[in-house]
Amino acid sequence: MGVVAGMPFREKSAWVAVAAMAVGYGGYFAAVATLPHQAVDGDPPWAVLKLFALLVAATIVRLLIIGVGTLAIRSASPDDARAPADERDRAIAGRSAAIAYYVMMTGMILVGMVMPFNAHGWAITNAALFAIVVAELARYGAIIAAYRRGWHG
Repeated sequence: MGVVAGMPFREKSAWVAVAAMAVGYGGYFAAVATLPHQAVDGDPPWAVLKLFALLVAATIVRLLIIGVGTLAIRSASPDDARAPADERDRAIAGRSAAIAYYVMMTGMILVGMVMPFNAHGWAITNAALFAIVVAELARYGAIIAAYRRGWHG
């Protein structure tokens, strides 16, 4: 608990977000990977609803983890949680968003300009979601790394 207690609120929030994405969307992608190919393509009408329900469940799990985690870290250090972002926090957020942008653009170029030639339906949808998740993980990872290394800009 000593390590967690010494972390800034924004770093703790980033760790909660990483955990939420790993559990929610990690579970979703693991489940999709185990489905038969026909279920992922969505040939039968119920398959589309099954995948959509799985995606909604993953998103709800993610949001619940973020909500509970944020409440927990907020109650543990309410003053830190209420403190406005300082220059370092804003610089870290900006740099992390820039890193995530390049990750997202790479993923979207693959999804939007390459995949339509050899994939369709849920394969493209899942690839786009994967690109978004990877970009967000890159953003949170950059935030965590900046706080861990004591980044000063």
